[in-house]
Amino acid sequence: MPGRRRPHRRLRHPGIELHGPVGGVDEAGARVRGFLDGCRPGWPRCHPGACRAAPTTASAATVAAASNAKLSTILVDASGRTLYLFEADKGTSSTCYNACATYWPPLLTNGAPVAGTGVNPALLGTTKRTDGTTEVTYGGHPLYYVVTDHNPGDATGQGVDNFGAPWDVVGPDGKQIG
Repeated sequence: MPGRRRPHRRLRHPGIELHGPVGGVDEAGARVRGFLDGCRPGWPRCHPGACRAAPTTASAATVAAASNAKLSTILVDASGRTLYLFEADKGTSSTCYNACATYWPPLLTNGAPVAGTGVNPALLGTTKRTDGTTEVTYGGHPLYYVVTDHNPGDATGQGVDNFGAPWDVVGPDGKQIG
């Protein structure tokens, strides 16, 4: 019926909760089109229509180490947002695209990444993504955010098995924590 809204459904995906009109299917067989509960304006990326457009990377990304009460010392960006590695990635090449990159946005940079407090500059690097953007790597691992982290220091993605493999917080030694 014209003008009638589709009913809202709640969809649970490991570690991620979706709300809103739902339709479409991702490569893992999960329905993904809708509004992401974890999306906040100003965060690295948002599902189209869920909030305003993702900010562009205007400068080099900074990676630093920060203390986390539950996980010890972890990698974060310049705003204190937790960074993750994806165990399915092979070497420095990312395997997280499409729906995966919507939930787990890559840490992108323009130029060489900056080593913040507590990180080893020799472990910082970059990799080219298939869309031409440049993703930050640390210890040979591409780095990502998760949309369910709302505040600096949140680590809701730690140990989540999602899109075919586990996701882990990264330590300043470049190894997964957990």
